[in-house]
Amino acid sequence: MKPYRNSDALLRTFTDKWLQTNPDSVLSYATLKQVLPWPSSPWREHVAISPLKTCFSARSGPSWQQLTLMIVLFLIFGGLCLWSPGGLIRGLGWFCWACFMGNALMRLVACTIKPAKSAPPSPMTEAVNENLPAYSVIVALYKESSIVPQLLEAMLALDYPRDRLEILFALEADDEDTLMAFQTQNLPDFARVIAVPPGFPRTKPRALNHALEQARGDLIVIYDAEDQPQPDQLRSAARAFARGDTALACVQAPLRPIGGNSFVARQFAAEYAVQFDVLLPALHALHLPFPLGGTSNHFKADILRTAGGWDAFNVTEDADLGLRLAQLGYRTGMIASPTMETPPSASQVWIPQRTRWIKGYMQTLLVHTRLNSPLKPRAWLGLFLGVGLSVAAAVLYAPFSLMVIMSLLLTGLQRIGDAAHPLHILSPYDLALFLFGTLSGMITITLAARRAGLRLKLADVLGAPVYWCLQSLAAGFALWQLATRPFHWDKTEHAPVTFAVQPLYENQSCAYGLEHDHHRYPNHPAHQSMG
Repeated sequence: MKPYRNSDALLRTFTDKWLQTNPDSVLSYATLKQVLPWPSSPWREHVAISPLKTCFSARSGPSWQQLTLMIVLFLIFGGLCLWSPGGLIRGLGWFCWACFMGNALMRLVACTIKPAKSAPPSPMTEAVNENLPAYSVIVALYKESSIVPQLLEAMLALDYPRDRLEILFALEADDEDTLMAFQTQNLPDFARVIAVPPGFPRTKPRALNHALEQARGDLIVIYDAEDQPQPDQLRSAARAFARGDTALACVQAPLRPIGGNSFVARQFAAEYAVQFDVLLPALHALHLPFPLGGTSNHFKADILRTAGGWDAFNVTEDADLGLRLAQLGYRTGMIASPTMETPPSASQVWIPQRTRWIKGYMQTLLVHTRLNSPLKPRAWLGLFLGVGLSVAAAVLYAPFSLMVIMSLLLTGLQRIGDAAHPLHILSPYDLALFLFGTLSGMITITLAARRAGLRLKLADVLGAPVYWCLQSLAAGFALWQLATRPFHWDKTEHAPVTFAVQPLYENQSCAYGLEHDHHRYPNHPAHQSMG
C-alpha cells in the first residue's frame, strides 16, 4: 500500500472519519501507520462563531405568542378570582397535583431504565496518540485565585498527548488576583491564559465564547475551576464521538461532588447522583434530549460554532445549549468517565447558586417555548421532562407540603375538639400524592446513591424533603430575579478540596474506574483514600 502524497489533506480526511467512524471498519493500527505519515500539525485555524439566532437568545424576551398567552391566562385568572375563587383554587390544586404526579412517575420510570454500558475498545477507536483528534480544554473562572494550583494539577493530570492538547484559562481582564495566581505557576507550553475584555453581560458563557473563538481543536471540553476530571475522560469522549454518527454533537460526563459532610453538601451529592446516574441516563436511553450539566461537556467544535456557541444572556447556558442542539437536529450522549468537584457546604453558598440555576431553567423554558422555531416533538418532550418538571417541583414543593401538613394538623386539632363533626380539609388524593411523591423521591435517591457508589445514611434519605423545601425558597428568589435582574450571575465561591474530610463515596477508586491506575495517577482525588 503506497502512502498518499498529501499527508495534511489525508490527516484532515482521517480526522473527520475518526469523528464519524464506520463501526464495521476493520482497519488496524498497522494499516493506519502505512497510510498515515506523521502530520505537520493537527491544529485548525481559528474559526468564527456563527451569530446566535435571536429566537434562541434569552436576551430577546418573550415572543408575541408567549405574551398573548400570558395576557389570556392573566385575564382568566383575574376573572376566576372575581367570579369563582373556589374554582380557581381547585384548578390550581389539580395543576399542582398533575405536576407532582408527573415528576414522581418520571423518577420511578427512570429507576427502571438501566444506564447503557460502554462498548469494549476497538483498534479503530482506541488508536495511538497520532490518530487522536486535537482537543481544546476551556476553563472559565473569576475570582478563583486560591484554587488555581489545584486546578492546574487537575488539568495536567489529563491523559492525552500533549501535542494534541491545548488548555485555555479564560479570565476577566480585571481579575488581577487570579491573573497573578497564574503568573506564579509554571504553565506548560500547551496551556495559556486568555483575558476576556470588559463587556455586558459579565457571565460565564460570554467568557466561554471568547475562548472558543481562539480554540483550535477538533473537540472542545468545558471545565469549572473546582473540577477534577478523571484522567482518561478526554480519550473516553473522543472514543464516543468516533463511535457515534454525524448527528452526535456533545457528550456529557457525570459529575461527582466530593469533599463535604454538611447537610447541604450531602444532599447536593445525592441530588447529583439522581441527575447523572438516573434521570439523564434514562432520557438518553429513550433517545430524548436532556439539559447538559454546567461542566464536563464535550463538543464537536464545528457543530458548536455553527450552533452559535453559548448564549451569553442565559445563566444556565448548559441546559439551554443541550436543548438548542436538539432543536437544530443534533444529538447528545453520555460517557462514564466522571468529574469530581466540590459541593457547596453551607446554605448561604447553596441558595445563590440554586437561585441562578432555577432562574436559568426558567429562561430556557421561555426560549424554547417561543413557538417561532420548527416544532420538534422529541425536543419539547425532553424540555418538559428535563427542565419543566424540575422548575415546577422547585416552585411548588414547599407550598404543597405546607398545605398538606397544616391540613393534617387542623384536622387533628378539630377531631380533638369536636370528634362528632370532623373536618375534611385534605382530600385523599392530596395525601396519597404527598406520600407517593416523597416515597418515589427517596427510592430514586437510594438507587442513585448505589449506582454512584455514594455513601448515604438513613438520615440523609429521610432529610431529603427538607432539602426539597429549600429548593422552593431558591425558586422564589429566582422568580424575583427573572423579573428584576434576568442576566445577573450569582458567583459561587469555591475553595480547594480538603482531603482530610472523609470521602463520601464507597471504594472511591473503583467508583471512578481508576482501580488499576493508582500508581499512574497517585495524586488524583479518587486515590486519596487508598493510602
